[in-house]
Amino acid sequence: MAKHPNDFAPVDAMRHSTAHVLAAAVFELFPGTQFGVGPVIENGFYYDMKTPRVLTTEDLGAIEEKMREIIARGSAFTKREMPIDEAITFFGAAGQTYKVELLNALKTRGTTNMKEEELADFDPAAPMIASVYETGTFTDLCRGPHVATTKEIGAFKLTKLAGAYWRGDAANDQLTRVYGVAFETAQELEDFLKWQEEAEKRDHRKLGKELGLFVFSDLVGPGLPLWTPKGTTMRELLNDFVWSLRKVHRYQRVTIPHITKKDLYETSGHWAKYADDLFKIKTREDHLFAMKPMNCPHHTQIYASEQRSYRDLPVRYAETTMVYRDEQSGELSGLSRVLSITQDDAHVFCRVSQIRQEAEIVWNIIHDFYRAFGFTLKPRLSRRDPANAEKYLGAVADWDQAENSLKEILTEKNVEWIDGPGEAAFYGPKIDFMAQDSLGRTWQVATIQLDFNQPKSFGLTCVNEQSEKEQIVMIHCAIMGSIERFMSIAVEHFAGAFPIWLSPIQVKLLPVSDKHLEAADKVAQELRDAGIRVEVDSDAGTIGAKVRKSETEKIPLSVVYGDKEAAGEPWQVRVRGSKEAKVLSAAEFSAWLLEVSKTRSA
Repeated sequence: MAKHPNDFAPVDAMRHSTAHVLAAAVFELFPGTQFGVGPVIENGFYYDMKTPRVLTTEDLGAIEEKMREIIARGSAFTKREMPIDEAITFFGAAGQTYKVELLNALKTRGTTNMKEEELADFDPAAPMIASVYETGTFTDLCRGPHVATTKEIGAFKLTKLAGAYWRGDAANDQLTRVYGVAFETAQELEDFLKWQEEAEKRDHRKLGKELGLFVFSDLVGPGLPLWTPKGTTMRELLNDFVWSLRKVHRYQRVTIPHITKKDLYETSGHWAKYADDLFKIKTREDHLFAMKPMNCPHHTQIYASEQRSYRDLPVRYAETTMVYRDEQSGELSGLSRVLSITQDDAHVFCRVSQIRQEAEIVWNIIHDFYRAFGFTLKPRLSRRDPANAEKYLGAVADWDQAENSLKEILTEKNVEWIDGPGEAAFYGPKIDFMAQDSLGRTWQVATIQLDFNQPKSFGLTCVNEQSEKEQIVMIHCAIMGSIERFMSIAVEHFAGAFPIWLSPIQVKLLPVSDKHLEAADKVAQELRDAGIRVEVDSDAGTIGAKVRKSETEKIPLSVVYGDKEAAGEPWQVRVRGSKEAKVLSAAEFSAWLLEVSKTRSA
């Protein structure tokens, strides 16, 4: 996400200046280039541009060399202000049509239609005054801040090119986005590049293909992953784990259709806010339906199907099902951003007095689940943005009560938590759980959302002790959230070397020769019958080649199966990542592996 100038630290001002120098270098190397926006992002910057010819990765070295030449000149970053009409004339004369479009958009429609990265070029306190920065012979529309001179720019590197539609609209020109990273010292840059190299090795898109977990098809379409038997095994193991934690708390499974009349989402408030993000279906009778982008409105209708007593509450529904959102193709990324999202969704319908106990149950489920993956969690109170009350559904009093309820839970837990103004869902605040992976990256994973608004919209009540209808509340709770996104995080967290309980293949038997194949197949079937996921390597290669293949496939356990094993002697079980083998009889091995799988202890 682009950083706003108000959030700039000194290193961000340096990164912003490096983006400016990038544009200046491209302008010198490729006269006639038109520039879009060039914001600061985490660890660096990018700049969108339309060059006379399409840039390739081979151009990055020459651009870097020109940037260093500009930096060595020691030119000052000089700010100049001009009325917006003067700025339009100035950039129009320079042939900078994208800058002119931004200026005209600001002049005619104000800041409400501007994207965050576009607003970074303008001062909201004086939107009709444009500021430009001059560096040598190059002038750019920019709010700043910048370092004083180019010599204050630290260590940097251009990292990649990507396509980006102007203003994020596929109907507009496609520009080239040049990404770079920048740090104050060369050592910091070197450390980051090493970290980035490791992250690239762990990229779930790369490992997912190598390990045979999922595929994409041009005929099916981008953002629609197809899960192989191995990937599906992992999905089911994860889903079974979540359900095992829920069912002890008397959650009940429900099932809903994948489409709905738009009326449902008009009542819930989703249609007014997200209509452009929905896949729509028009029937032969001219009725308008939508592919469901979320499940909560459907679940309200199951609750509403009968009158409920306070004695029936809480009612806890759970369902793992796909939802669909019409994301722009340029925003799709492996499993991290898809069109079909599998949610391990649950909704609790309860009284206000039951919020604390139900949130406590979900809190414990979340921590039990993530403990099995070695993730540490930090909660974030995601609340409304007080400055933009119009973005949220419902009464202020309900929001106050909901936010205070969640804050009380965090206080009672006596844990360190993050304040997240503006991070709430439009219908209610939530506690989001932030997980740090093995590379130190932070991901938002599970969530507990408190919703006073949809129960009111749908008229959800219970009959209380006084035989009166009492308004209830709704808790939305997802453990993985999206199985696709969680899988992308898990693949990268473990670098594809999954724990034994989660591995799609837990053990591989490696027959020494063809004469051992029949016995190995028989043993493998016995293990399968016991509930162990096993394969036999029936290739005709050497045992050394089979061992190396098993390691490449990141199989957690492997057993070389020869005369001794066929005769009933103990197995030498090779454990991934360990130089020492476990020596176990076939029966001992089976019992140990089943216990590991049951307890998820390895």
